[in-house]
Amino acid sequence: MSLWGEHPIVPLASFNTSTEVDAASEGLLAGGLPIIEIALRTDYGFEALRRMVLRTELTVGAGTVLTVEQAKMVVDAGAAFAVTPGLSPKIVEFFMNAGVPVLPGVLTPSEVQNALALGLDHLKLFPANAVDGFAMLDACRAVYPRVRFMPSGGVSPSNAMEYLSRSNVFSVSGSWLLKGAERGAEVIRREVADAMGKLT
Repeated sequence: MSLWGEHPIVPLASFNTSTEVDAASEGLLAGGLPIIEIALRTDYGFEALRRMVLRTELTVGAGTVLTVEQAKMVVDAGAAFAVTPGLSPKIVEFFMNAGVPVLPGVLTPSEVQNALALGLDHLKLFPANAVDGFAMLDACRAVYPRVRFMPSGGVSPSNAMEYLSRSNVFSVSGSWLLKGAERGAEVIRREVADAMGKLT
């Protein structure tokens, strides 16, 4: 899937207000990272998704998709991609049938094989901090040579580069970049630009 791997970091955030959404949009674009995964963890989640999708310069995806009903709403909102915390065949098949790239979370070899059986070879390793994420990636590399991962959960500025050094990692989830979106676009721009400078 050409979408995966275009950016070394996929920022992840939850929003509560339109002000936060607008600040994140401006900060990401100004910082040179035009992609975001909006986690549907707040009451404002779908409204945030719909609002940010209007920023056509951004590639906007939906995260924390837990049900097929939510998946339908994500497609209706115009999301460019979807991310799920676990592997649900029904959700994966819905997105595939809708033509929306989907990145399900996996943590075990059985889940990786089930994802491969569904036709997916780009997956989210989640929660990476619940296991030795580096050891897990190294173990998977020889067994599943065509699978690529986006580690999520416990990824930080201190370990992001070590994750990205693995040949089977195409990106990392960057939840630290947009924490406290109320800080404003300029703070976000500086943090995004700094991260991009270090990881590219």
